[in-house]
Amino acid sequence: MSKPKLATVWLDGCSGCHMSLLDMDEAIVDLAGLAEVVYSPLVDAQQFPPRVDITLIEGAVSSEDDLKLVQTIRNNSRLVVALGDCAVTGNVPAMRNLVSVKKLLESVYGNDGQTAAVLPTTNVPALLKKAVPVHEVIKVDLHVPGCPPPPGTILMVLRELLAGRKPNLATLAKFG
Repeated sequence: MSKPKLATVWLDGCSGCHMSLLDMDEAIVDLAGLAEVVYSPLVDAQQFPPRVDITLIEGAVSSEDDLKLVQTIRNNSRLVVALGDCAVTGNVPAMRNLVSVKKLLESVYGNDGQTAAVLPTTNVPALLKKAVPVHEVIKVDLHVPGCPPPPGTILMVLRELLAGRKPNLATLAKFG
């Protein structure tokens, strides 16, 4: 019998949720016995695979590339989990929503008033007008708040989902 397929994705965020995932220490070995990790920043897969059972998405949707990836994920995943405050609410990445993309890029790439800002045009994904939480662009099956969620919470969520149960986050998960 094959193991359920698990994927993790890092969009616009700090990677804190993936660090929390790794902070499960030896419990991550137990998880490896329960699921096959088929896509993640932690493995060498280049394309999001078909027929994934559970996908954890960290980070906000901020670029055209993010948008295409989450749409691919939704079309190829049985369950999608928004992991962490950036994926659940937009959090820190959404702070850029207070200014236009043009003004943001000009401030980042050196429009000091004396020289024209040289904005990157190649090999850089186009930013969306706003950074948004994952559920604003695709259906999300479970929201796990936290900045980042504690390792024990992520472990409980994965164990419950892999066992075919919906996790009860009422006492474990909180924002911030």
